[in-house]
Amino acid sequence: MQASEGDTEIGVSIDSAQEETAAGLVSLPDDLDEDFDESLPNGENLIAAAVALAATDSRDGLSQAQMVQRYWRFAPDEELVDLTPEQLLTAARSHRELAAVRKPGELKLRLTLVPDQHHSVVELVTDDMPFLVSSVTGALSARNLDVQLLVHPLMVIRRHAETGELEEVCADVEPDDEIPGDLVESWMRVEIDPVRDPQEQEQVQEDLRRVLEDVRRAVNDWPAMRSRALSLADEIAHEELPVPDRDINDSVELLKWLADDHFTFLGYREYELKHEGEHELIQAIPGTGLGILQGDQETPRMLRSMTPEAHRKALEKRLLIITKANSRSTVHRNAYLDYIGFKTFDSNGDVIGEKRFLGLFSSSAYRTSVRDLPVVKRKVASVLDRSGLSPRSHSGKDLLEILETYPRDELFQITTDDLYQAATGVLRMAGRRQLRVFLRKDTFGRFISCLIYLPRDRFTTAHRLAMQEILLRELNGIGVDYTTRVSESNLARVHFIVRTDPANPPNEIDVDLLAEQLGDATRNWDDDFRLVLERKLGDEQAKRLAARYTEALPETYKDGHLPYEAVQDLAKLELLEEPGQLEMHLYRRRAGGTGITGVKSHDGAEGDIVRFKVYRHGLPMVLSAVLPVLHSLGVKVTDERPYEIKRGDSTIYLYDFGLQLPQGARDLTEVRAHVENAFAAAWRGEAEVDGFNELVLRAGLTWRQAVVLRAYAKYLRQAGTVFSQESMESTFTAYPQIAALMVALFETRFDPRLVLADAERNSHAKELVSAIGRQLDSVVSLDQDRILRNYLTLIQATLRTSFFQKAIDSRPKSYVAIKLDPQAIPDLPQPRPRYEIFVYS
Repeated sequence: MQASEGDTEIGVSIDSAQEETAAGLVSLPDDLDEDFDESLPNGENLIAAAVALAATDSRDGLSQAQMVQRYWRFAPDEELVDLTPEQLLTAARSHRELAAVRKPGELKLRLTLVPDQHHSVVELVTDDMPFLVSSVTGALSARNLDVQLLVHPLMVIRRHAETGELEEVCADVEPDDEIPGDLVESWMRVEIDPVRDPQEQEQVQEDLRRVLEDVRRAVNDWPAMRSRALSLADEIAHEELPVPDRDINDSVELLKWLADDHFTFLGYREYELKHEGEHELIQAIPGTGLGILQGDQETPRMLRSMTPEAHRKALEKRLLIITKANSRSTVHRNAYLDYIGFKTFDSNGDVIGEKRFLGLFSSSAYRTSVRDLPVVKRKVASVLDRSGLSPRSHSGKDLLEILETYPRDELFQITTDDLYQAATGVLRMAGRRQLRVFLRKDTFGRFISCLIYLPRDRFTTAHRLAMQEILLRELNGIGVDYTTRVSESNLARVHFIVRTDPANPPNEIDVDLLAEQLGDATRNWDDDFRLVLERKLGDEQAKRLAARYTEALPETYKDGHLPYEAVQDLAKLELLEEPGQLEMHLYRRRAGGTGITGVKSHDGAEGDIVRFKVYRHGLPMVLSAVLPVLHSLGVKVTDERPYEIKRGDSTIYLYDFGLQLPQGARDLTEVRAHVENAFAAAWRGEAEVDGFNELVLRAGLTWRQAVVLRAYAKYLRQAGTVFSQESMESTFTAYPQIAALMVALFETRFDPRLVLADAERNSHAKELVSAIGRQLDSVVSLDQDRILRNYLTLIQATLRTSFFQKAIDSRPKSYVAIKLDPQAIPDLPQPRPRYEIFVYS
């Protein structure tokens, strides 16, 4: 097969394909430029292999190869994944069999479940018409059937004139090159989610038949509907009508504009208003239906069955009606149909009927400037004039931009007064971070238009769904549609159409309350963070801290913390100035809520559990070094969440630990500061990491007070006691009250800060010794009793100590010296010195 200069062959040379099929290889013809010798993309390779396979048919290999090439040539590579050349050939042959016999105007349709049951296949053959692909995919989407593969070749066909039998597939002929006798048919193959239920299969096929019949009717009657629009424009222009001249001018201009490819005409019908007794009826005039309204309406409708708004509107002496129909389009776009009606009047000026067009505004209608749209341009001019703004001023240009980007469907339906209120309301927002709602009730009482402007960064799918839920609840909605607009502006716009039940219309709507509910539902974490800062600290400090921390706090932190908690963390973060500096926060987290009225709870709030946060400036902490310190305090670590806060001046490392406190721990408010200080001291190496630290939580001791008991434990070990330090630690954790009394006795005897006379000091010490004695009576274990009595003896045998002395930096010294009287310690081995000074460091 030869190709003329400037043309390209169908994909492979038929001769070479036949030679190389057996080897599974397909090469390009030799006479092509060497630049094309590189490997074909996967999709083209696959199709080329299928073409070569078809060419091996000894009967009509060339014809089949050409058909396979045309059938698959526009299939996307990504949709051909996992397909084989044999499957491509089989699919094309199957479609040809479906098209074997077909008369003009007939639809051939087949829905099959493939043997592996992983997907179903829709195959159809029909006359080529506009809107086929979009209408078919729309019908499938309406049933929640996802399209996995779609091919839509236009085939030039020759058939027997009487029987419709397929005589030839002219796969090498483009549709634009057809000659008399040729038919251009649309072959469509759609692979969708599996449809296994036979009843559902029949319903899907019925939906497709109905949709394609609507497409056929609309396409066939489109010239007649367009012609009817133009003739109606002439009729209105020359009739004497009991309506304002602006209505007549708007209607004539609108009809001509619609006919100029700005409207997809889908249906037309004429109606008359009749009186039967006391009842008013609206009846379709037989024979006037076109497109999707071709069939005659058999049953008239009583006006009183309509909503009160629709009843009034039907009898209102206004010529033009522009609104949305109750039904969705099955043709082209799955959207509610645009309804454009023109009333007819008798000689007395009363309404006696209507001429109604149904369809969809075309894409060009949405691109046209509002200053050129019939009906709309008059409203826009009125709003601009009423605003008093110069078109050359900044505000005037902003107002015009608001009108240019206003939802077009709304512009056709809204009144001038409502448009002015909405447009100037948006203008007054001036980019402010706030949410505004503009509501408009449909004049027929079937839906409520809700136009919502909100900060762009607050528009998310989750927030849209939250707004939908509120609108459906507050407006008694039974369905909702939406469109969005997000541009370079600071504001995003969401337009909801909430369908309402005429039998259960919403009560009086409090727009301010509705806006507040929507605002609460769409505020993000950052907004709430700023709000809490403002309420706690005022505008100036809030602005500074928000700028410093909003971006610095990682998203993982925001997911797990309420804004109120973040503000508490800021109090600690702001204290960190030097590398290595530590701050801590021990607290009991409340079960949800923020504690601030009007600030919503965010996901991540937990139950009433204890959390311990460690903040460190500049240097990270190793978990293996932190956990022993926490465990020494007697707590169990249930979880750990690290965060890096990348502040402008440095990085702050925040470690958030979940803690389980030991049984019998003191109230958190009592020991919070003690625990935080004990952790810091142990981390800095000022205190040992051992079981005495648990007394901070159990006995309410400070880390320094725990040092007293630890120092005596070291002395006892040096003196040769049989008890280990762990035994002493466990004894005091079992009797924390005795531990507290022991420390109190030590401080009473030696703390210089206690302003007491010697007699008074001795008296208090005797009282404490007596109290300890009473507590010792309840000790069950003999070993524990001996340990505690040894401690009491040591404290009483202590003569002096350096424990309360401070270093130059006013911090406690790193060592403790204790002067003891060995003669007063019976368990010490002989010989005993007169005095002994023990130093613990």
